[in-house]
Amino acid sequence: KLGQIYESREILGVGATGSGRTLAAFVSGADVVKNEITAHGVASAAFDPNISTIIEIGGQDSKIILLRDGIITDFAMNTVCAAGTGSFLDRQAERLGLELKDLGAYALRSKNPVRIAGRCAVFAESDIIHKQQLGCSMEDIIAGMSKALVRNYLNNVAKGKELLPKICFQGGVAANEGIRKALEEALNTEILVPEYHKVMGAYGASLLARELIKEENTETGKNNSPLNRKTRFKGFEAGNEDIKTETFECCDCSNNCEVVILRSSGQQIGCFSDRCGKYQLSEVDAH
Repeated sequence: KLGQIYESREILGVGATGSGRTLAAFVSGADVVKNEITAHGVASAAFDPNISTIIEIGGQDSKIILLRDGIITDFAMNTVCAAGTGSFLDRQAERLGLELKDLGAYALRSKNPVRIAGRCAVFAESDIIHKQQLGCSMEDIIAGMSKALVRNYLNNVAKGKELLPKICFQGGVAANEGIRKALEEALNTEILVPEYHKVMGAYGASLLARELIKEENTETGKNNSPLNRKTRFKGFEAGNEDIKTETFECCDCSNNCEVVILRSSGQQIGCFSDRCGKYQLSEVDAH
């Protein structure tokens, strides 16, 4: 689909980020591979140079990133408890028979939000069921659920952090106006939501790729001639390639890394997950 949309465009650079960035980079031929923290920080600085705090809540994890004068100074992530992520909202919307996109509107209509336990997704769900049995309105329950998610985030991911304005809210959950309102009430400040809040990591990776290509094309080689390096991008059809993975444990040191090998048509095309990088630079067919 992307190939059809951008068929007439020249792709000058590609960046990869996210939990699957290494695999995505090998498959697509990315020029830049950066962790999510860096990518979100770069994107936020481009959105507003005065951003001091990034709150990112996605479907599977959440994170906080602190910036001072445009430089990342601290961060923390939550990849364990579902109560502070979008998956919790998704699960409750399904159980309540509602569309996920409608939760925010319900929360905003609440007159008296109920108190929902927020430290654990299991306890939170039990508490929501109990409030339903008591006859509490759907609006008040969902508003309470939104506040519970925010409490979980602030007490776990953001614990001990100084959340200074301006604050930028990113990730898919940023589309939920109920969560945004709960954050604003808890922090007593305005919460900014970028237009492309769902893909700020990808936006940051693309900015980094653009910067790299520009830098490399201003460098000079022999006789001071421009290098004119081209992108490594393999084309949109690369996503149709049949790629298989296999793993082996490297026992050359105490790390005992589980190394991942990528193969296409029987040929090795990439290797990652070795901390020292030795297999990324050498053949591993013997293993």
